[in-house]
Amino acid sequence: MLQIFTGLAISTAAAGCGSTGTVTRPASPLLVANEQALALPPPGGPAIVGVVERQRGNGVEQTISLATSSKVQGQNYLSIQFFGADVSSGQSTPFRTIRERDLTREMAAAVPGVRMSRRLTFLQNSYGPFAYAAGRSAFGDTCIFAWQQIRAGATSNGIGRDFGMIQVRLRICDAHATEEQLLSAAYGYTITGTFDGVQWNPFGEPSPADPRLGRTGQPIYPSAGASVNSLPMGYAGGVDLTRTSPVVRRSTPKIVERLPVAPTAEKANAGPRVPLPGGTSVPEAVPSASAQPRQNTTAPAVTVPSPEGFLPPKP
Repeated sequence: MLQIFTGLAISTAAAGCGSTGTVTRPASPLLVANEQALALPPPGGPAIVGVVERQRGNGVEQTISLATSSKVQGQNYLSIQFFGADVSSGQSTPFRTIRERDLTREMAAAVPGVRMSRRLTFLQNSYGPFAYAAGRSAFGDTCIFAWQQIRAGATSNGIGRDFGMIQVRLRICDAHATEEQLLSAAYGYTITGTFDGVQWNPFGEPSPADPRLGRTGQPIYPSAGASVNSLPMGYAGGVDLTRTSPVVRRSTPKIVERLPVAPTAEKANAGPRVPLPGGTSVPEAVPSASAQPRQNTTAPAVTVPSPEGFLPPKP
């Protein structure tokens, strides 16, 4: 027994002398700078308010908190997970694809209290197909929850390549935006992170160039699905053909001559009232206009002064 205790003491002392004593931080969520986000929202917002990073044994995960203008409980966020080789310390995340049961659980936790309805329209952004669900809260806020799995459809000709995978989740609720406006964030976000090694490329081989490039008889127009007859092209010497000048109708103003209103015969003949015995009164007769003497209504002559320095000739 004495030999056993002596051996344990010696081994413990050797282990203590061999350790560096460095304080380490366990694998836990870390708050990183916004510039280190592995994905960015579209230009114009919503703005990034914080980035939380979690190191996994087989990759890294970030929850990018976004500006929120909603009464729905929770924070808007853009979550991104990179799955690759087991090169980091920490617990590994199971490497599995999207499952309906997991999506229902994620959606309920992301948008609590809002009844979400999955949209069945096939959609695709720059990274491939994606899907989403939308709903409206009791306060009238619009919410969407989008998900996307980015993975090469088929491995390339090289051995052991295109094995990486990226999982993306987007949760946005807004009190003023519509469903289409919120959906634009699922189209416009950008992935800035990448894998260290071409064997983990999740995007696959780049698409080939358009076979029409450089060939005669294959015109390419500025908008998809356009043709020569449908494009509003033309030149009219600087005249804007897209705007039509309004027709101006000029009307001659009507001149209404106001004539003096002649008094009625009853009012013209009515004069001052003369009291009669008994309290009654009758209007005094007024001579008619024909009986009154005619007055000269000729206006006096008006002398118009001549301009300065000019004298009219004497008569």
